[in-house]
Amino acid sequence: MYAVIKTGGKQYRVATGEKIKVEQIAADVGQEIVIDQVLAVGSGAELKVGTPLVSGASVSVTVVTHGKHDKVSIFKMRRRKHYQKRQGHRQQFTELLIGAITA
Repeated sequence: MYAVIKTGGKQYRVATGEKIKVEQIAADVGQEIVIDQVLAVGSGAELKVGTPLVSGASVSVTVVTHGKHDKVSIFKMRRRKHYQKRQGHRQQFTELLIGAITA
């Protein structure tokens, strides 16, 4: 059984037992969270799609860790104008372990 959930402005296809990295969620490590924004639930050839959400569906997840992704380098330059700008960014994430999917 799998589900398509929405968190942090993005959509993820998840199944029981998977680990995913999502935008940072304000929760403690080891805490169990219920995500109720489920867009679709499927098992095999059967698929239930919501309009926009599937009513009564939820996914329980456990927070594994918090961290930062690899650094993204930003470099801006204007030729012949003596302008150079260097900048970096590391996006924070929360790693989740997918538990039960209820439809």
